Amino acid sequence: MLAVFAVEGIPEIVPGDDLAAIIGAALDAAHDAPGAVGAPDALGLADGDILAVTSKIVSKAEGRVVEAADREQAITDETVRIVATRQHPGSVTRIVENRLGMVSAAAGVDASNTPEGTVLLLPLDPDASAARLRGAIEKRFGVRIGVIVTDTVGRPWRQGQTDVAIGASGVRLLDDLRGTLDAHGRRLDVTTPAVGDEIAAAADLVKGKSAGLPVAVVRGLGHLLDDAAPGARVLIRPAEADMFRLGSDEAWQQGFEAGRAQVEAGRAASFVAAPAASSVAAPAEAAPLEGTGDRAD
Repeated sequence: MLAVFAVEGIPEIVPGDDLAAIIGAALDAAHDAPGAVGAPDALGLADGDILAVTSKIVSKAEGRVVEAADREQAITDETVRIVATRQHPGSVTRIVENRLGMVSAAAGVDASNTPEGTVLLLPLDPDASAARLRGAIEKRFGVRIGVIVTDTVGRPWRQGQTDVAIGASGVRLLDDLRGTLDAHGRRLDVTTPAVGDEIAAAADLVKGKSAGLPVAVVRGLGHLLDDAAPGARVLIRPAEADMFRLGSDEAWQQGFEAGRAQVEAGRAASFVAAPAASSVAAPAEAAPLEGTGDRAD
């Protein structure tokens, strides 16, 4: 049975905080709280649990809070590639690829739930952050768990946002079902559920965006735990397989410019070829062939 519950009692995180110790203390407090008996393992941690941690508190603990009078400059600094830009009255939306390889709005730069005049950047290495949390919490509780660092993103063709996995340790984020059979005995050739993103979204249902509950425990998916599992970059589609690498306007503009450049190159080649042809000397009058009777004796 799948169970998801939020971890209460986590205070405001500031740079330098020991996040693993704070989460561990909150789990201990929940375990000992009156009325906890009867809850899933008394709200403690059990083997096979997956801890979903909002990237925002990871960023705060790691000091990824920067002063930014202009959030737009912070977005520019975190951007590797612009995918799409749309102007709105008084603002601009930028969908970009950031240094983690993620494509999202504003490069993951967040101005909410942070002091005025500052913005939050994503962790430098969310997979490493997840590994540190996992190691410390497993040691404290003596259990085997997985850790997923989550962030909120929009989706192409879909309204609204959802949480996805941007970092992970000890848990498979793709459940590869290729080669297995469906209920009718048909072979599955492409089915690879993004269970890491599904776990992140399920956790967000109990964490919420403004409830002050940045951590959740997901129970019942112990089969996904894997000490050798790769991190969250496994969820990023390679560029060569990305059929929607640019926004529609940007793709059209690039195609238009490429076509215009090709036409201009063709015109230039024709201009060079025409004078060259006219400068070739006319062939001399052909000499009469021997034995034709056109030569005087």
